[in-house]
Amino acid sequence: MGVRSWSAQLKIAKNTVVSVAYKLSDAQGNVIEESDEPMVYLHGGYDGTFPKIEEALDGHEQGFETKLQLEPDDAFGDYDQELIKIEPRDRFPEPLEIGMQFEGVPEDGDEEDAIIYTVTDVAEDKVVLDGNHPLAGMALRFELRVTDVREATAEEIEHGHVHGENGLEVAEEDDEPPPRTLH
Repeated sequence: MGVRSWSAQLKIAKNTVVSVAYKLSDAQGNVIEESDEPMVYLHGGYDGTFPKIEEALDGHEQGFETKLQLEPDDAFGDYDQELIKIEPRDRFPEPLEIGMQFEGVPEDGDEEDAIIYTVTDVAEDKVVLDGNHPLAGMALRFELRVTDVREATAEEIEHGHVHGENGLEVAEEDDEPPPRTLH
């Protein structure tokens, strides 16, 4: 009796590390982002990506491809007019440009509620800030291709995120960009 030489590919399940190449488009098909490097996340409800993406990939293996559309509620939420602020110009540093970002606390929040505000308009004495995610209120289309699946290490499971290759790790002095995440 011979020994089988094939091994089953690991299926995506809780506590697996999944690498996914992706293309992100708006509902009209305009490309927003296309990955050069795959997004790598810890599968199983660790907030490494959107729950609907985890749901679509669960039980599949390397090589699986799918397309899905996420409505705002399943992605970055609806656009919230209450997150628009108009502030006095003199509260901000020079030079101040549209697109700059500042961390702030909503009026009814505390330090844990800090969000990133983006400068959307600059007038002589006023600045308009938007605390919404740039993709808030948008339906998003994802084209996904699973490029790798592996077992997570005990340390990754304990910490709730991927370590090492394309995952979260301690930044070196050379200031490499942070890993890609879809959330």
